[in-house]
Amino acid sequence: MHDRVEAWFGARGWRPFDFQREVWRAYASGESGLIHAATGTGKTYAAWMGPLIESLNDTPVVRKARRRADALPLRVLWITPLRALAADTEQALRLPVDELGLPWTVESRTGDTSQARRARQRERLPTALVTTPESLSLLLCRKDSAALFADLRCVVVDEWHELLSTKRGAQVELALARLRQLRPTLRTWGVSATLGNLDVAAQTLLGYTNTGAPRTPRLVRGIVPKDIEVEALVPETMDRFPWAGHLNTKLLPEVMQRLAQAESAIVFTNTRSQCEIWFQSIIAANPSWFEFTAIHHGSLSRAQREDVEDGLKSGRYRVVVATSSLDLGVDFTPVDLVMQVGSPKGVARLLQRAGRSGHSPGRVSRIVCVPTHAFELVEVAAARDAMRAGAIESRDPVDRPLDLLAQHLVTLALGGGFTRAGVLAELRTTRAYRDLTGDELDWVIDFVTRGGEALRAYPEYAKVVCVDGVYIVTDRRVALRHVLNIGTIVSDAAIAVRYLKGGRLGTVEESFVSRLSPGDRFIFAGTPLEFVRLRDLTAWVRKAKGMSGAVPRWQGARMPLSTELAAAVRDKLEEARRGEYLSPEMRSVKPVLLMQAERSVIPRPDELLIERTETRDGHHLFVYPFEGRLVHEGLAALCAYRMAQLQPFSFSFSCNDYGLELLSPERAPLEEALEAGLFSITHLLHDVTHSLNAAELARRQFREIARVAGLIFSGYPGQSKSVKQLQASSGLLYDVFVNYDPENLLVAQARREVLERQLEASRLGRVLDRLSRATIRVVDVERPTPLAFPLMVDMTRAKLSTEKLADRVKRMTVAAEKPTKSGVMSVFRIDETVTKLMGPSGGER
Repeated sequence: MHDRVEAWFGARGWRPFDFQREVWRAYASGESGLIHAATGTGKTYAAWMGPLIESLNDTPVVRKARRRADALPLRVLWITPLRALAADTEQALRLPVDELGLPWTVESRTGDTSQARRARQRERLPTALVTTPESLSLLLCRKDSAALFADLRCVVVDEWHELLSTKRGAQVELALARLRQLRPTLRTWGVSATLGNLDVAAQTLLGYTNTGAPRTPRLVRGIVPKDIEVEALVPETMDRFPWAGHLNTKLLPEVMQRLAQAESAIVFTNTRSQCEIWFQSIIAANPSWFEFTAIHHGSLSRAQREDVEDGLKSGRYRVVVATSSLDLGVDFTPVDLVMQVGSPKGVARLLQRAGRSGHSPGRVSRIVCVPTHAFELVEVAAARDAMRAGAIESRDPVDRPLDLLAQHLVTLALGGGFTRAGVLAELRTTRAYRDLTGDELDWVIDFVTRGGEALRAYPEYAKVVCVDGVYIVTDRRVALRHVLNIGTIVSDAAIAVRYLKGGRLGTVEESFVSRLSPGDRFIFAGTPLEFVRLRDLTAWVRKAKGMSGAVPRWQGARMPLSTELAAAVRDKLEEARRGEYLSPEMRSVKPVLLMQAERSVIPRPDELLIERTETRDGHHLFVYPFEGRLVHEGLAALCAYRMAQLQPFSFSFSCNDYGLELLSPERAPLEEALEAGLFSITHLLHDVTHSLNAAELARRQFREIARVAGLIFSGYPGQSKSVKQLQASSGLLYDVFVNYDPENLLVAQARREVLERQLEASRLGRVLDRLSRATIRVVDVERPTPLAFPLMVDMTRAKLSTEKLADRVKRMTVAAEKPTKSGVMSVFRIDETVTKLMGPSGGER
């Protein structure tokens, strides 16, 4: 039946690629694996045609089902990470089914699915179901789940790289483990792009057999060449003392010029707030563009998102300003230009977004980066080099999240029940729970059956009961609350935004709305709005005149430099240190780097630069590891803590992706701290937890864990609890566990997640290991250098003042531009046996 599929491809002017045929043959032979290919090169049909060919072979003479009841039962599950992708994926999958005349139905089931379709699916699922991890878990809650998946033959996990390193990825692992117990011959295929550790990704997807042996994945690499062109808009003049946000919309004229030349374009931003700003800036620059320019991000209503997606594909919208909501999956063939506002912060993200243009085999993908400050030009040049070298970020799977396990056990108890021995064997077929101990499982079972040691007196935490060795749920209220609480996505409470006269615009976070007073204006969905009142978890608004107003703020806006891109940035600075400015971006930023070299130095990759100066604000230490914001936040707190152990001090600090600033009223004991092991990895865990208020951070992190584990309930539809209520409930539980159940494994998980997710402790340890072998250059400078200036601006932002930030920065720039003498430099070479303090001429002092 390959011939019929080949003919279908030919009728559309296509020809299957060799890697697609390889997947079809592997599927036919019963294999599972991972498909890795560039965006827009045919990964979807590589995974999809195998099941269709199998169906054609089963029934060579086929006729499309006229009625739903005549269609084949559920055969394929297609898991997508974003519900926004489901509709487009459903359409792409249905096309060959209809044209080949197969008796299949193809539908989607997500949080956006209508109640009518849900009711129909409760009676009978389609032959192929496009769904999310959360909706799949809901299907596993059904008591008839074994019968539901009786004919299931294949699961395809789309965009596996987006799920891999998250709890949602572990949720998929758990679901797959259950499906394999129901259907031992089940085939699993992952679809991925822009991923470094493919072997780990493939093994995580397939897991292990019941005997403990790893399943052997088939790794299929798409070898279709995909040309990607990366360039940056370079401002005509470059300030020698740049600061974050300074260029922001100043490059708007150049952006407008490029957009005018494109047939269709997507302008990507890193945050939803920035998305709103750029959309209104484009419209303000040319109001006539309003008819064909749109905005797209995850907080907009489903109807508006779908309208934008359809309009982009049909050509009705020529320009769309978007966030990561358009990063994945959706096929926008007409798009010939992608623009990226700000640094992509990672090589994989750059490739992913570039692939949105020229989204078909043989076409060139083009991406134009728009820097928001001068040093982002270095990041663009570095990202291009890393992309050509194939330095793609790896994503590590999560390890044993017990809050998710507690949730999953309730799911299994609802879906027919489980036994201890059976569930332990099943869990150990996943990578996430491969090393789960019997004691840990017993603790989680005790937690879901009686609330654990601390909550055993409260019946509401006894969700699961054991009947003849089988754990089941018997309380309907427990079942209802569980299905409403299922999943791992936890965020600030979503407040609906509606017009007084009707019409839903989308959602904003409660923390933003709580700061608004009646009459306040803000921009949302590209529209100026006036806040009227907050009632029933709805912000009621009316349209306002003019485009001025606050812009909503959403959580999750901080994206640090990836390890690979940070290393590439250090390499570009080394080229500049040698006087090599090989790309347009580096030549543009050359005056800034020459000023840096004149006042201080440009550090080598094996050096750590520390600048020291004094202003009327106090004594400044600027440290430049070039390792990303989150690592620098942990490192700043660690350095302040360790220096304070030598001499009592109070510090304030600021961080960006390149370095950190420590500001103190008195001169810090830097030399003494270096000799005492300031950057040593010794006692790292102890010092990190004491340098920050780790207990308070863990307390806040526990809210997410408590919600996932089912300790707290977010509320029924239309009656959601506020963040303050949830935080109070989780905080009370946290205190109870700390005081009366100190061995509670969920508390231990909260502490571990704080270290890994908020402080990147593992990466911090690797950075300290690198710095402990580095040559440390301490330079006393008369005035701040270009590298130090943005850190000083960030520190200034936090100060209360009636003066506008731009005016303060202008005054700071004038002061910084004054000529200075060359910095006085000390060189520290630190290893296990010797510490030398070297003067500028190289002699010891």
